[in-house]
Amino acid sequence: MHATLPLLEQTDFPAIKRGTLETLQVNLGYRCNQQCQHCHVNAGPKRTENMTRETIDQLLEFLKASEVKRLDLTGGAPELNPNFRYLVTEARRLDIHLIDRCNLTILFEPDQEELAQFLADNQVEVVASLPCYLKENVDKQRGKGVFDVSIEGLKLLNQLGYGKANSGLTLNLMYNPQGPTLPPSQQSLEAAYRDHLRTDYDIVFSNLYTLTNMPIQRFGSMLISKGMFEDYMQLLRDSFSQENLDNVMCRSLISIDWQGYLYDCDFNQMLNLPAQLDNKPRPHIRDLFVQMLSGKPIVVKDHCYGCTAGQGSSCGGAL
Repeated sequence: MHATLPLLEQTDFPAIKRGTLETLQVNLGYRCNQQCQHCHVNAGPKRTENMTRETIDQLLEFLKASEVKRLDLTGGAPELNPNFRYLVTEARRLDIHLIDRCNLTILFEPDQEELAQFLADNQVEVVASLPCYLKENVDKQRGKGVFDVSIEGLKLLNQLGYGKANSGLTLNLMYNPQGPTLPPSQQSLEAAYRDHLRTDYDIVFSNLYTLTNMPIQRFGSMLISKGMFEDYMQLLRDSFSQENLDNVMCRSLISIDWQGYLYDCDFNQMLNLPAQLDNKPRPHIRDLFVQMLSGKPIVVKDHCYGCTAGQGSSCGGAL
């Protein structure tokens, strides 16, 4: 796989600093039951990295000592970590709002038959990957048969109340483009998703998020192989919007890898660009105090244009 960081080192992206920490985003491991071509994590079935119980307990200790009330769990497929349910249960006891970034097909994997009910019982917000409402496009990007299983997953979540008004169970969908283009208008795309999924499958959901493909890891390597990397980077730079800088997710989020090390965002984690905190070359969750974060500089490289291009992009959708 082609290395993308050398192509991103030289940048004129504006310097930005951290605000108040609101979200702890935790990567529980890189193992996944899918292997999508757009994946910026390079996750897949053969990956073995998994966060240990010891590191998870360190996360919980930080949450107890801080006022952070939002825990965003990602991977890989975060549910494949053997400590996933332990973390969810213990975090709920601390009155933490949990987000599970779910690929939907995981709901039908061996030993995961009760996963959907577990998520509902713990009122976990589900952010479900569905890069298109058309079968051909999803299967092309994520693998043959993925669309049909994803639809069944959404139906299962709907049956439990997810996505339905006044249920208290939030079901958000995540869209990303098929290739080196910017996402369309989030508002108009959400309307199209609602129409197609309700009409064709009787499926409802809470919100749609759009996410720009980042020129790193598997997607970035594909762009290099096809000679499209520079053109895509130029598109991101040309589409830069200054007003998005105030709302980029790295201002209020800290990303933690499966070993417990800290990064300004999930994308920096994948590029091995640690957060810069109190002269620590590689800060760890066991060393973290909230007061260390506010006002600290955020590590930026050329890929940061992906978050500020067009309508903006974050794990919570358009900015």
